[in-house]
Amino acid sequence: MTIEIKEATLQDARAILELQKIAYQSEAELYKDYSILPLHETVEDVERAFTKNVVLKAVSNENKIVGSVRAMRESDTTKIGKLMVHPSWQDQGLGRKLMDAIEETVESSVYALFTGSKSEKNLAFYQKLGYKTIKLDTLPGEATVFAFMEKTVSSK
Repeated sequence: MTIEIKEATLQDARAILELQKIAYQSEAELYKDYSILPLHETVEDVERAFTKNVVLKAVSNENKIVGSVRAMRESDTTKIGKLMVHPSWQDQGLGRKLMDAIEETVESSVYALFTGSKSEKNLAFYQKLGYKTIKLDTLPGEATVFAFMEKTVSSK
C-alpha cells in the first residue's frame, strides 16, 4: 500500500481525533492511566489545533487517515506534537516519514517535543532522529512524567 503525506484541513479533524483515540491507547495502557489528555480531547480541541499548528496527515490508498503530526513555530523553536500512527501501520517507517515531512514543512533551527518517560519505543525512535532528552517533568493536569526532547539543526 502506498501512503501520501499532505497537509490536513479542518474537515479532517474528526478523522484525526478518531485516529488519536486509537493510537494513544497504548500509552494509556503503559501508564495504566486512561485519563490522559489525548483520549479525552474533543473535535473542537482538534479543530482549535489547526489555528496555531501546521497539521499533516498520512493517507492510505484507501483514502483513510492512518497517521498525523502537528507543529507550531515559536521564535527559533518548532514545537512538534501529536505524532500518531494507526497501530496496524506502525513499524513500517510511517512515523519517520511524518517527522521528516513536518521538519521540512516547518523549518526551524530547534525542534522540541515530549513523550512519556516510560515510552521506551518512542524515546528510542526520537533518539534515532537526533532528539536528545533535555529534562523530565510533568504537565499541568497530567500525572505522567514526560521526557522533553530537542534537536538542533544546522542551517539548511
